[in-house]
Amino acid sequence: MIVQNRSLLLTVETTLTGEIISMSESLRILIKGKPSSYINDLFSRWHAYGNEKIRVAFLTDEDFLLFIRSQSGQDHYLYIGISSSELTQLMNKVSDLMKANTLLEAIIENSYDGIYLTDRKGNTILTNSAMERITGIPKEYYMNKKVDALIERGILESSLTKRVIEKKETISHVQFNRAGNESLLLTGSPVFDDTGEVESVVTNIRDLSQLIELQNALKEANKLNLSYRQEIERLKQNITLHQQAIVIESEKMKHVFETAERIVNVDATVLLLGDTGVGKDVLAKYIYETSNRRMRGKFIKLNCGAIPEELLESELFGYEKGAFTGADKHGKPGMFELADEGVLFLDEIGELPLASQVKLLRVIQEKEIQRVGGTKTKNVNVRLIAATNRDLKEMVNNGHFREDLYYRLNVITIEIPSLKDRREDIYPLIHYFLKQANEKYHFKKDLHTEVKKFLYHYQWPGNIRELANLIERLVIVSQESIITMNDLPPEYRREIDFSFENEKTETLKDVVEAAEKKAIIKALKKCTTTYELASALHTSQPTISRKLKKYGIELIH
Repeated sequence: MIVQNRSLLLTVETTLTGEIISMSESLRILIKGKPSSYINDLFSRWHAYGNEKIRVAFLTDEDFLLFIRSQSGQDHYLYIGISSSELTQLMNKVSDLMKANTLLEAIIENSYDGIYLTDRKGNTILTNSAMERITGIPKEYYMNKKVDALIERGILESSLTKRVIEKKETISHVQFNRAGNESLLLTGSPVFDDTGEVESVVTNIRDLSQLIELQNALKEANKLNLSYRQEIERLKQNITLHQQAIVIESEKMKHVFETAERIVNVDATVLLLGDTGVGKDVLAKYIYETSNRRMRGKFIKLNCGAIPEELLESELFGYEKGAFTGADKHGKPGMFELADEGVLFLDEIGELPLASQVKLLRVIQEKEIQRVGGTKTKNVNVRLIAATNRDLKEMVNNGHFREDLYYRLNVITIEIPSLKDRREDIYPLIHYFLKQANEKYHFKKDLHTEVKKFLYHYQWPGNIRELANLIERLVIVSQESIITMNDLPPEYRREIDFSFENEKTETLKDVVEAAEKKAIIKALKKCTTTYELASALHTSQPTISRKLKKYGIELIH
């Protein structure tokens, strides 16, 4: 770096082509006597500015000299230069300002918002491409035009610049865009000079239309989310409740769950019908889980066929202390009390003894229970869901089920179809139960395609419960990672043999025609004419022509 306390006057004289004729001693000392024939080679860089009368000569990247060129005679140039620390500092500041100016111009030009700069008289000095996007008018049109002229042309609605100059403060204003929507936010900011007067005004224009569209879309999405949030949760393709799968792939099951959806928050009694293993308990639990009662009470299940008749009443209604021998000394609440404000699911309701049916009917009608051995009644608010695989109407006709209780239970009836009647659900169920078994026993097993086909066509007398048990059994007992037909239990393999016995027997004619067609197609890979085919298959050309027509086979030319 050159450090000087005073300025040095430097001179160099050259020809018009730049060949050095003479130079001052001070310059020779500064360049340390560097030999050179041309002035371009004397410095690391030699730049011209303006009309080329001003030249900057760089000794290093940070040290430079400033020269002014004048003509000395007709064929000579005289360069008069100066070197000083003040000049170096000044040129560095100029360079920094030029870089900052370039950066500022890039920022303004690439701003998403429209920006234009006006002087105190309202003349547009600078604008950017965003103005063209927002207003649809080329940015060049704004240059050197007054704001008043833009208002007269209808480009601007009002003069924000004038108001900023008058009030000497930042002002914001919402203006209509070209579509007539109030969606442009204009913000004018004053730039002050040294005397405190407004020298220029920077106006920022923000297009709010996209933001407004996003806000409106968000509002609509929130409305939809609020309206359908519960329905989306309830109608997921595969719903898992307490380690059981609900598959609603088939139209029949979709109808079942659509019906359940409509009555989840209705307190009417529900009767679920269907064969053993179709998932009546799962549907009952689903109704409870998606209802308001889930927040207020419990889901209590009682299998009416699994409780001895003499204990059934105490299980349903509870008992007081000392009600019978072996009773708990503190007494015990029954299922109705435990399910208060919730749901009581009575599975296998068809197995309920007639004596218990009478008491159940009274609870449904009066909404109160009395414990065994007790004298006081207690109000209960319980929603009742009953299920059976039996024909209750037939039982009523035979005198095995009370008619009045039947009609009390049969307010809302939902019948769940057997698995064989909704085969669209079989593959999703297979996938679910296989995944469940693999996770439970830490395996990575899969079913062979033939096994999947067999499971799809099987009649499933035990329905979903049978399918789940079979897949779990196959995962446990199979030795290979792919479960094949050989892994099926004997009772299922007998089903395979039976199905083969009942398949339609092919006739000899069918077998012969299939073989002929296959042989011709194979020969066509090498033959292109009927004569070549006849030769290859050791027959006549007319026979080949007739066979091709019969089987609809075309020659490949």
